[in-house]
Amino acid sequence: MKVFLFIVLSGLMTFGAITFSQQDELQESISRGQEIYTDFCINCHMANGEGVENTFPPLANSDYLKNNQEASIRGIKYGQKGEITVNGVTYNGNMAPMGLSDDEVADVMNFINNSWGNSIKGMVTEEQVTAIKK
Repeated sequence: MKVFLFIVLSGLMTFGAITFSQQDELQESISRGQEIYTDFCINCHMANGEGVENTFPPLANSDYLKNNQEASIRGIKYGQKGEITVNGVTYNGNMAPMGLSDDEVADVMNFINNSWGNSIKGMVTEEQVTAIKK
């Protein structure tokens, strides 16, 4: 019984360590992403993520972001043209590609996914971004 309890507790501690490690990694990515957002995104999407009405779509509490993660990553990576509907409002603009590396795209996505009322589960990784093609 003692051996079984030891194995179970060891497994829980290991699982907990992985979870904390992943949480730390996400927090570091969010922090880097905030810096990238400030440098590249804030002029259009604003400091509060609310965008500019009828011009630049909001990222705050964004149904588009929540339901279209791959398209959102693609938009940051390659730019965005044409109509999209965000929170019931149609936008038809042009966002130029920012020239970010795949790890920077992942970081800024992690920041956006965890800011301004967005709570999108999971972590966007550089590998996920690399896999998304134009």
